[in-house]
Parts: sequence; structure tokens; C-alpha cells
Amino acid sequence: MRRLLRLLALATALFLLLGVGVVIALHQWTGSDGFRQRVEREASAALGVPVKLSQVDVDIWPLPAVVLEGLDIQAKPALTLERIEARPAWGALLAGRLQVHTLVVREAVLPQATLVLLAARLQTPDKGPAAAPADGDEEGLDLGWLPRRMVLDGVTWVGEQGGRTTVSAQSDLDEDGWPASAQVEITDGALAGTTARLQRDAPGQTAWTLRVDVGGGTVQGPLKVTLPVAGDPKARHIVFEGELQTRGVEVAALTAPSRPLTGELEAQTTLSARIDPKAGTAAIADALRTQTRFTVNGAVLQGLDLAAAVLSVGLQRGGITELDTLAGQVATRGQTITLTNLVASSGVLAATGEVTVAPSRALSGRVRVDMTRGAGGQVVGVPLAVGGTLDEPSVTLTRAALLGAAIGTVIAPGVGTGAGANLGDRIGEGLKDLFGK
Repeated sequence: MRRLLRLLALATALFLLLGVGVVIALHQWTGSDGFRQRVEREASAALGVPVKLSQVDVDIWPLPAVVLEGLDIQAKPALTLERIEARPAWGALLAGRLQVHTLVVREAVLPQATLVLLAARLQTPDKGPAAAPADGDEEGLDLGWLPRRMVLDGVTWVGEQGGRTTVSAQSDLDEDGWPASAQVEITDGALAGTTARLQRDAPGQTAWTLRVDVGGGTVQGPLKVTLPVAGDPKARHIVFEGELQTRGVEVAALTAPSRPLTGELEAQTTLSARIDPKAGTAAIADALRTQTRFTVNGAVLQGLDLAAAVLSVGLQRGGITELDTLAGQVATRGQTITLTNLVASSGVLAATGEVTVAPSRALSGRVRVDMTRGAGGQVVGVPLAVGGTLDEPSVTLTRAALLGAAIGTVIAPGVGTGAGANLGDRIGEGLKDLFGK
């Protein structure tokens, strides 16, 4: 028995020494300039832009991991990652397969424009994203290559307009590759202080519950993914659906640092998307559609005085409008936002209309503002064209309404400027419908 124990102890010691030797050898190999330069060359060739790397190393504590430090992808704008840790799945490694179990990204700056560019370069012309099944493939969506855990520590996203948002996050995947849970905290940027949590309803189901705490209120509800049906050409899209309830959220918290509108938001939103698994990144981003019915309590419209705009037939700029009621519908398609069935009222003031917000934040649309004036309760109504941006909105008379206002003031003083503008706008709309322009 003692001899057997001595043999076991000797075997264990040899195994530990071998492991230490392998780690030391890996550390020396990966830490050499030759290895680092090889990684730089291969990454540069794959991405089509110069890639610089400060150091490649192997960490032992708290768990063995391959570490990349000072990664700089020199696109315009540059994408930088201070530190990346990749920890292998030991079961897969012993079976001869390389699979990342945990991926940790620290202090990174990720410009949206650069990520879109790199994604397009990594996607070959005759092959879709790595997870997409080929024509005739009867297998489901393969997510087995994804890390089972991902940790983001101080990762900054830079949007198309230059806005920066820094997050810390962690996600854990189930064995089938779908998210089991995820937590996100925005630590810096327009939505700083916002937290979100995603929790899978049950193993094997592609359904989750989302809760977001933002602006003193909550956004929460179910999300669901329906996968393509193998062998059915009519069901080859990934279908995404969701129902979100918004309660008690300060509107200005969603648009910060801009404050075009303040007030407490109550809303019901439906989300949907039909995604072709073989589509490019841009097509997938543009697939999302949302429909929202909303009410804003205690709404104050910043940068625009609708009452003064009525009295000056659209010449007034600046000011604020306090509203007793603001409600309507919002539809989004990709990055374009359309507001319809807008209804606003405040004492003697009432407004209706439609407005579109372009990806550039430019505004376009029309509103009709009616205001009760005088002891006799005369209603003055003026149709106004909405322009400017979210930060600096403006309203002006349409061309037809401007002509009507001139007629009402100069030729028929009894009609009045406001009424003339309203009549001119109706005539202009009628001519547009008649001639199709």
C-alpha cells in the first residue's frame, strides 16, 4: 500500500511539474516579440486595417487565461481594447476542441462606424454570418461557438453622431447558447444610472423577461424569438417579438443631454422583426419595427411656444409650451421615428399633427394649432410646418398657408391672418391631391 501511495504521489508531482513547465513555456512563447508580431500580421490581414498589440500573455490567477493587452485596430475612428482575457472551456479543450468559456473585455472604445466596417469585411460575399445555416441545412441555429460568460468592464460605445455611452455588463449563456441571464449598468453617458436585467423564462425556451430601470420609472415585459422551421421555405426567418410597458419614466432621461420634452411617460410598446439569418449586419439592424401608444403627464415642450406661434403665424421662435395633455403614437423603422395622431391641449390651446424624426435628428411634419381667443370664444387656427432639429425645433407656415395669410391680411382684412392661413393651406392640399405633387 505504501508503495502504491508513493507511486501516486510521484505521478502527481510529475503531473504538476509538467503543468508548470507547460505554463512557463506558453508564457515565454506568447510573450515573445515574434509571437506578438505574428498575431498583429494575421489580424491586420483578416481585418484589412493595421492592428497593433502591446503584449500577449498567459495568466494563471484566478484562472488560466490568454491575455491580449493594448489592442489598437487603426481604422478611422480607431477601435481600442485595453485588455482582453479569454479563458478556455477545459472539457472541450481536453476533447481537442478550442472553445472560449469566459471572455472579459476591459476599458474598450468601440465606435459604431468601425464595427460596421469590420463586420462587412469579415463577412465573405458568398457566405452569411457564422451562425447562419446554409440552404438546405436542416440544423437549427448554432450558437455553440459563443463564450458561455462575457464580462464587459468600462466598455464605451461611440454612436454615429459621436455620443458616448460607457457600460459594465455580464451575460451568462445556457448550454444551447441562448442567454440565461444578463445584467447591464450604464456608468457614463446620456443614460448614466440606467440598469437593465434580462432573465430567461425557462431552459430550452427562446423567451425572456426584460426589466429596465431608467428615469425614475421602469420599462418591462416579455421578449420572444421564433426560430426558422427546417424544410419550410416560408418560415426561414428569425422572428423577434416583444411587449413592453413603460411606467413613470421621465422623458428627458431618454433624450439626454437634449431636453426637447419633459414630463412623465406612460406607454405600451410592441416590437417585431423578421430577420434573414444570412443578411448583413446593417439589414439586421434595419429590420426592427416598433409601435408605441403613449401619454405624457405634466408635459412641457421646450424650445417652442405654440401659442406665440399661432399669434405670429409661425414667425415666433423659442419659448416653452406647458401642456395638460400630450398623447399619440410612435412608430420606428430602423433609426427613423414617426409620430402620428399627436394630440396636445393646454387651456385655450389644442394641437394635432404628425412629425418624423430622421436618423440625423432632423424634424419634419405638420401640426395644426387651434387657440380660443376673446370673450366671444373665437377660435384661431393656424397650420404649421415643423422643422429644425430635436435640439432646436421650429415651426413655420407652409407655402400655401403663407399665401392664404397674405390674402387674409391684405385683400380681405375681415377674414384675418390666421383664418386666411388655414384656408390657404386647405386650398394648397387640395391642389396637391389634384395634381399629385
